[in-house]
Amino acid sequence: MALSKLLVASLLLSFVFFHLVDADQPVPAKTQVQQIDCNAACGARCRLASRQRMCHRACGTCCRRCNCVPPGTSGNQEVCPCYASLTTHGGRRKCP
Repeated sequence: MALSKLLVASLLLSFVFFHLVDADQPVPAKTQVQQIDCNAACGARCRLASRQRMCHRACGTCCRRCNCVPPGTSGNQEVCPCYASLTTHGGRRKCP
C-alpha cells in the first residue's frame, strides 16, 4: 500500500516538474514579426522628393503602422496594401 502511494506521488511530482519546465520555454521566433528599418526604407522612398522632411515624416508614420514601405521612389503601392490604404482627414493618400 505504501509503495503504491509513493509511486502515485512520484508520478504526480514528475508531471508537475515537466509542466513547469515546458512553461519556462521562450516564445518561438516564428510568432514574432520582424520589424523593418523605417529610416532606411523611407530614405530610399523619399530620396527624390521635393519636400524631404514632409516625405520622411509621412513615410515614417506609415512604415511604423504597416511595417512595410513599397520599393522605388513612387508608385508600387500594390506591394503594400496597408501603406496604400492610409488616408488623411481630407481623404487623400497619407503615404508617399
